[in-house]
Amino acid sequence: MPRTLGIIGSGMIGAAVAKLAVAAGLDVVVSNSRGPQTLADLVAELGERARAATPAEAARAGDLVVAAVPLKAYDLLPAADLAGRTVIDAMVYHPARDGRIAELDSGELTSSALVQRHLAGAKVVKTFATIDFHHLGTLARPAGAADRSALPVAGDDADAKAEVIRLLDLIGYDTVDAGTLADSGRLAPGSPAYVQPYMGERPEGLSQEEAQRWFFTSPGVPVSAARVKELIDTAG
Repeated sequence: MPRTLGIIGSGMIGAAVAKLAVAAGLDVVVSNSRGPQTLADLVAELGERARAATPAEAARAGDLVVAAVPLKAYDLLPAADLAGRTVIDAMVYHPARDGRIAELDSGELTSSALVQRHLAGAKVVKTFATIDFHHLGTLARPAGAADRSALPVAGDDADAKAEVIRLLDLIGYDTVDAGTLADSGRLAPGSPAYVQPYMGERPEGLSQEEAQRWFFTSPGVPVSAARVKELIDTAG
């Protein structure tokens, strides 16, 4: 079981994972591209189990490491420092933000396979990429809870997957094996398992301000392992 979680990327998903990890009793080392000094507020919010570091330091400190940067910055992940680590790929390909990546647009590679190619010495496992940051926090439940949600997990290394599954169980989620990194395209934006099932249906006719308020007050919709598997299988 991991004792320390390294997190590279302190945006919405990275911060949400850090909060769940601290609540589960783990130490976290958070980092971003702007430097540890910019993380004082987040570390203060997380408490004594958290500290700020550089991405390379977070990579070396974590028993597991979460990569939660915009995908366009994947090649800035410190490959040498992540060698031998299990790296959780929480990144999502959004062309409007990341620019066009020909190998992804052609279907030659999935985004996680692209990350694995860069992190050749690490074991990449895809998860956290199919749920929004708000409901990642609100839907976490203890093991055995009737309304516990599941998250899909994809990866090429069975032992690394098992590590990630143990982490997800610890922070409040069941899991569904979504296959290999080549299969992880079934979890991409627009796929049946992506975000919407956990968010639920937004009421119609809301203004932009009302829609934002609804999002932040919505507890989300629990999505069981059986339902996640059904949604993944629907993607082909």
